[in-house]
This record gives sequence, structure tokens and C-alpha cells, in this order.
Amino acid sequence: MTSTGEHDEWLEPDGLGGFASGTACGIRTRRYHALLLTATTPPTGRVVLVNGFDAWVETDAGTFALSSQRYHPGVLHPNGANRITAFTIDPWPQWTYTLDDSTTIEQSIVAQHGAPLVSVCWRVTTPTSRAILRLRPFFSGRDYHSMHHENNAFGFEPERRSDRLVWHPYAGIPAVHVVSNADYQHRPEWYRNFRYDEELARGLDAMEDLASPGIFRWDLGQADASLIVAAGPDAEEALPPGTNPHEFTARLHARENVRRSRFTSSLHRAADAYLVTRGSGKTIVAGYPWFTDWGRDTFIALRGICLATDRIDEARRILLEWSGAISEGMLPNRFLDRGDAPEFNSVDASLWFVIAIYDLFDAAVRAGVDIAESDRRTLEGAVDAILTGYARGTRFGIHLDDDGLLAAGVPGVQLTWMDAKVGDQVITPRIGKPVEIEALWLNALWLAGRRQPKWRALFTRGEAAFQQRFWNEAAGALYDVVDVDHERGTVDPLFRPNQIFALGGLPVVLVSAARAQQAINAVEARLWTPIGLRSLAPDEPGYIGTYGGGVVSRDGAYHQGTVWPWLLTAFVDAWVRVRGGGATVKEQARKRFLAPLLRHLEEHGLGHIAEIADGDLPHSPNGCPFQAWSVGEALRLDRIVLVDMKSPRNRGRKSASKAVEDATNAMGAR
Repeated sequence: MTSTGEHDEWLEPDGLGGFASGTACGIRTRRYHALLLTATTPPTGRVVLVNGFDAWVETDAGTFALSSQRYHPGVLHPNGANRITAFTIDPWPQWTYTLDDSTTIEQSIVAQHGAPLVSVCWRVTTPTSRAILRLRPFFSGRDYHSMHHENNAFGFEPERRSDRLVWHPYAGIPAVHVVSNADYQHRPEWYRNFRYDEELARGLDAMEDLASPGIFRWDLGQADASLIVAAGPDAEEALPPGTNPHEFTARLHARENVRRSRFTSSLHRAADAYLVTRGSGKTIVAGYPWFTDWGRDTFIALRGICLATDRIDEARRILLEWSGAISEGMLPNRFLDRGDAPEFNSVDASLWFVIAIYDLFDAAVRAGVDIAESDRRTLEGAVDAILTGYARGTRFGIHLDDDGLLAAGVPGVQLTWMDAKVGDQVITPRIGKPVEIEALWLNALWLAGRRQPKWRALFTRGEAAFQQRFWNEAAGALYDVVDVDHERGTVDPLFRPNQIFALGGLPVVLVSAARAQQAINAVEARLWTPIGLRSLAPDEPGYIGTYGGGVVSRDGAYHQGTVWPWLLTAFVDAWVRVRGGGATVKEQARKRFLAPLLRHLEEHGLGHIAEIADGDLPHSPNGCPFQAWSVGEALRLDRIVLVDMKSPRNRGRKSASKAVEDATNAMGAR
């Protein structure tokens, strides 16, 4: 892959929630672009320690920059980006620079998996009589969401040890350990007015000052250059006393090359980035660079990140960890951190949790893995606690209505995945009975009904009401919400993608084959793009075709036409099913839907799939460049939907009435 654009970004995660990241051209455009960004309480408590560096090489022909920075009011200096002649992210970010005298230099950046440590190395790849590399690192020591400015408190003076330099930027901030084979000259300076254009475009503070304590110097004619940076107390373990930088870098490259080569595809490798440590367990980061782990995102992404990649044990551990957080039938929409109050503003997180549990059980069967009976009981008990809490009634007006469907919502609170809010205004409130919530509710009842008759009976009642109340004959599709604002008989006919979950992506299809065909055709005609589904049809009132501007503008467009790649899998699942599901149909779907999505791996968040894209042509990727559920659902589309499977999971891919029959049979088998 060769790309040197400012909008093409690379990511090197450390498996703890920290990471290194930047652009292919080396110009930092976000506050999150950094060489060493560490999670002090994995995967949270993120701080930026080393933001980047300036580097230049002196040869007999002169001095040539290998780096570029953007300063206010838009000045680029120096001009190192112009010397990049090749860039790749395989197996890690690597640049080739060609200097004005034809000297070529390779630079690579590798994060160590399982430690807050990043290695950078340089080597000359053409004969040269002289090549002196000098580097000025840029330090901060700030929360990763904030910005850094010149002050008198920064600790410029390093602690000098026999094998390293250790900086203590501020009290309470992790120390920065630097091991290298360079000479170091202490020359402290403040570099002022860095400008980050992605932040500027988002209407946020875009200016920063950074501290540069001194200059590292290498003679590349004598040896390759190695610079290793590590954070905090863990650096002592990752970089034990007496570390030889050359030997350490060689071992790190060898280990990481072996680890990364085990992934069978670029999607599998991308998926691994989101699976990180939390305490003694694991969790899934929703996206880089600004998301941590969130309930809804975790359970949706887990189906692909873990289950489509046969990482059964990690999925089991994640779900068991979350099972202890149920309160009144609800799971928090984010994992709790010390001192933080739980946020339960999600009606669907708990239902996606139920779906993920049964997907785990089925994936274990496919992989020939046994789930311990004690774990199974814990997870099934969590399912019962959720369904019982919802049926009895819980927070935010969530309750079982007399038609067997789930009502939810109160003014001022966003409960569904369409959760944008500007000030006190919820952009898409969807109070009442949203279509995907009913699909999740009824599927959860059907799955639990395989062992508990009371849930099967409730499913039957709700399924009949769904078929009667959600069909919009005029549109040949499903209403987005019925009983809007809890007023019986009212409907929201806006054409949105949420209806796909009643048609595909979940075990039970809730409409007849004829209606499913009509609805899928309508979704394809009005919502499908090569990168995912629009959140609102272009001919609907309120449609916004581009996502940009400040916070108010962006949040206002978030679910009003913006494309979401994660929705594509449920749509393709339904598209394949209504066409008979044969091998020929799946191959057609692979070419028509999956291939264009995978081309997105070569742009924006390189090797990954972005959170969103513009609804209007050319559907430019946007939002979070590295998104877990986008990657996870692409994996699920590739590994689960578009292959011939005879697993127990597919027994549910029938009409709702046949699903009830299968549920009874499955209960008898247990």
C-alpha cells in the first residue's frame, strides 16, 4: 500500500488502550496523533506523553528534513513530507525518504503489544559517505482530549541513568523512559502554535505548544538508529536495566512480525486492535482515537471481533464481566471507572448483550469449544434478569406493553443507537416503539424461549403485533417507530435503516418473505451506498448529505443521512436470504457489497473501516477513522453471512412461525 495523504491515518495500538498514530505524510492533524499515548488505567486514563518529533539528515550534499509540522496560520515547516517516496502499514508503518542527493532512508514505528512502549528506527538503504541523523522530540504530558500550552512547570531536565534518559513532565503524569544508541544534547525549547487541521475542521481548539528538551544524534553510516520510548512504571519491566537498543529493537520486530503474521487477513489484524486489557480481563475499545469501551458498541462489535475470528474465550470473558453490571434489567452504556456514575441511557445495549450471548453459544459449537456449565448458567441468568427487568418496567419508560412489544423513551434522553444530542435537544428521539428495538426484543425472547416457555409465549404475542403494526404499505417497508411518544396508533414513516434488523442480521426474521423482499429492495434503492447504509433516505425531510463543521453541525447530521458501514451486514444478510441464500447469490453479494467496503481499508483509517461516511457522493469517510463495529461487522459479513453454514445458528434464519417450531425442538433437546 502506498499513500502519503494527510487524510490517510495509521494506527499502532499497544493492546492496553494506548497507541501511536499519525498520518501517512507525517503531518499531525489531530490532538490524538502521538508517538507515545498511554492508558494509565487500561483502557482509560489516556495521556499523551510524546507527541512527535522533527528529524533531519545531514549528508555531504546538505541538510534535509524527514518531517513536517503545521503551524498557525497554516505554515508547513520543514518540508520532509515532500521527500516521502513510499509508505506502507504492513506489517507496521514504514516510510521511505529519498533525499535530494538520492540517499534513501527508511523509518519504521512499532508499538509493543502488551506494554506502553514504541520503537522508532532509521537506516540508510543506499551507499553514502556521510549521513548524520538528528531528532528533536516533542513532549507534553496531558489528557488526550485536551491541549498543551507553554508553562513554567514542565520538567525539561531528564534523570540520567547509565542506559537511558527519564523525563518527568509533570507531577502525577507517567515518566517517559528513552533508550537509544544516540548521543543526547540538552537544549530545551518551547515549540509554539502547532495547528491541527482535523480539530479545526471539527470546530474545536486546534492550537498547541509542545516542549522539546534536546537533540538526539546518530551516525547512520556507522549503525542504524534506534529510539525506544516507554511510559510509567511499566517501562521498568518492558525496558529492564541494561537494555541494548539494537538488540531490543530486533527482538521486538521479530516478535511483532510473528504475532501479526498469524492473522489470516487484514480484517483479522484490524480486529485485534480493538481487543484490549481491562483489569485482569478483556474488553473491546469502540474506536480510535477517542472512544473507549462502551456497552452497545462492545456487544455489537464482539460478534465479529471475537466470534467471527474464533476468539471464543475472550468473548466469554467479556460477557461474563459485563453480566455482573446488570441493574433493573439494564446494562450501563459504558464500563464504570473509579468515581464515575453509571450511565444507563441505552435501551438496546442489554438486548444486544443477549444476542451476543447466544451467538457465543453457537460459535462455541462451531469451533468445538465447551462453555463451562457454571458460565452458561451465569450468562443465562443474566438473560433472564434483563428480560424480567424489561418486562416489569425499568428506567426511562422502558416497559412491556400489552401487545407484547417493548415501549421505551422519555423526553430529553436518547436511548437508541441514534443517540446524537445537541444541548438539550435529542436529534432523533424515537420515543415509543422503535423498529430495531422490537426486533432485538423479540429475538431475545425467541432465543431465551428455547429453554423457558414463558419467553416463547411472550415472543408469539409480540411477533403477531409486530407483523400487524409495523408494515407501511405505502412505502413497501417498515415504519421506523410506532406509538410515537407513547401515543397509541401513531407512526413515524421516515425511511431509515433500522428496519433491516427485522429482516436480517438476527436469528429470527419478523415479516413474510414477500414483505421482506419489498423492504430490502426499498432499502437498497434508497439507503445503500458502497460503504454502508444511509441513516435517512435523501428524499426525506431533514436529510443532511455531508457530515462536517462544528459540534452542533456534526451532531445534527450524525443520523440524518450519514452513512454507517456497520449496518451493511444485516442488510446483506437479508438481501441474500430473500434471494434464496445459495452459493451463487452469496458470490454476487460478495462482489456487489463486500468488495467495495473492503476497498475502504486503503483509505482514511488505513487497514481499518471508519465509523461513518457522507451520505452524498463521493461518500467520503468521516468520523472516527478506526471503528470496532465497522470492522467487526465486515468480518461477520465475510466469515458468517457470505459462507455456506450448517451451524445451529442458522436454524433460526426462517420465518417467525418456523422459528417458534425450532425453539420448541431446541428446548426438547436441552
